[in-house]
Amino acid sequence: MRQNKFIQKLLLLGVASIFITMCTPPEQSDFDADLEKQARADSIRKVRCPRVFSSAAEFYKNRDWEATVRAYDVLTDLGCDRDDPQEVYLYYAIAYEYMGKYDSSATVLLKGLTFLPDNIDLRKRLAFAYEKQGKTELHMDELDRLSFLAPEDVDIKNKLAKLYGGQERFDDQIAVLKDLLEIQPNNEGAQSDLAQAYEKSGRDPLDVYKNRFDNNQDNVSYGLDYADKLIAADRPNDATDVLQQVVDVDPTSKVAYRKLAQAYDSADRLSDAARTYERLFKLDPRDVRIAVKISEVYVEDQDYASAFDWADKAVTLSVEEGSAYGAKGNVYYKAFQSCRSGEILIDDRVIATLAFKYFDEAEKKGFSRYSRSKEWLRDNEVLFGKAQWFMMDADIKNKGFIKATSACYKWVNEKLNKGRGW
Repeated sequence: MRQNKFIQKLLLLGVASIFITMCTPPEQSDFDADLEKQARADSIRKVRCPRVFSSAAEFYKNRDWEATVRAYDVLTDLGCDRDDPQEVYLYYAIAYEYMGKYDSSATVLLKGLTFLPDNIDLRKRLAFAYEKQGKTELHMDELDRLSFLAPEDVDIKNKLAKLYGGQERFDDQIAVLKDLLEIQPNNEGAQSDLAQAYEKSGRDPLDVYKNRFDNNQDNVSYGLDYADKLIAADRPNDATDVLQQVVDVDPTSKVAYRKLAQAYDSADRLSDAARTYERLFKLDPRDVRIAVKISEVYVEDQDYASAFDWADKAVTLSVEEGSAYGAKGNVYYKAFQSCRSGEILIDDRVIATLAFKYFDEAEKKGFSRYSRSKEWLRDNEVLFGKAQWFMMDADIKNKGFIKATSACYKWVNEKLNKGRGW
């Protein structure tokens, strides 16, 4: 009995304890304290953030960069950056940029990117900050991220390509430039950079130059560049096709005509080369050098009559130009070498002497290109002199001159006059 009463008392005490516990208010938890603290902070933010934002904007407008930085310091300390992290960290960083503190700008931007990791504007500023600090690898990495985030941004790709090129990372540069040209196939700068990257990396750039010209056939310089590469690759016939398109686009381009003539010459298309030089001469009919060049091409083609006409024209253009007299002598010299047989005939000696005369005149005017040919004529005793004149018919002696009359020299109209002492 006594035991039952004891058990009942224990039960009553337990129930009372539970009741007392339930009726006693609990102590405030840490969570509740945090909520209360956050509420107070939010209340302060709602009041202060707009004011500080306004001050920061005013400081920025007035270009007071130090005050701007201090204002953004306060904004971030208050947690106002959560409301508009792009605006806060972008202008925060720009203020540091104007102060020349690019390291601080980068630090601010990296913090901003924790809120907005894919924000293009923040990453562009970060790339700029790395560039100004000379942190090339970080600069390239950031531009690479930007290229992925903004695949249509040509400016980003162009900057990244140039940066790769400067670091001699030509494979990376080529890849970026190809992507760029997918967006802008007619981007002339990118086309030029791609061609150069190919060359610098040891690759054949011909396809690049071809595509560049094919896509911009009105661009004379692209045609000239492509033709130069074809000539360098020993493809002069292909070069003539390109250059013909160029002169069709710009019939006044002296450079194009000159290169076209040179390409024809390299391809052993001498008649075409001569005619092209003649078209060039029409653009500049006072240029003695062109006339001389035309004469040289005709000599190479063994058209001595045409060669002499152009050499004579060169002399007419400038009586003081030594190269013009040299060209005239060269026509006679090459004709002599071509026409003479085993025995040196009188006509051969007449032509050889005329060549010698013009070579000598060229040297007097400071042009010595043909001095060896002149010496050869003298040393090999092929000149017409007193001994040969003595053997001439009386009719010729009475005239006081002699002309070459053989078929090989039928184009020659010039006389060789009697020399002193003959």
